[in-house]
Amino acid sequence: MSTLTDEIRGYVVTEFLDGEDTSDLTTEFDLIDSGVVDSLGLVRIVSHLSSAYAIPIDDIPLKPEHFRSIGAIVAFVENANRAAA
Repeated sequence: MSTLTDEIRGYVVTEFLDGEDTSDLTTEFDLIDSGVVDSLGLVRIVSHLSSAYAIPIDDIPLKPEHFRSIGAIVAFVENANRAAA
């Protein structure tokens, strides 16, 4: 079974980097500054997190720091899940 990090990385690769070299895509790779994710991409990520991890869309603040890297997205999902429990 894959980890949350693997699942989030897989989503980013499939949706934003399909067919591109992803060897530099570490958990701390800056998705926003690098241009991988733009404002529309943020909306797509928020929509995915809401549906895939049962996080109410109203509970997802649109702050870039939550989505800047795979590590930040994973931390956000883990915190949201803890808060819901």
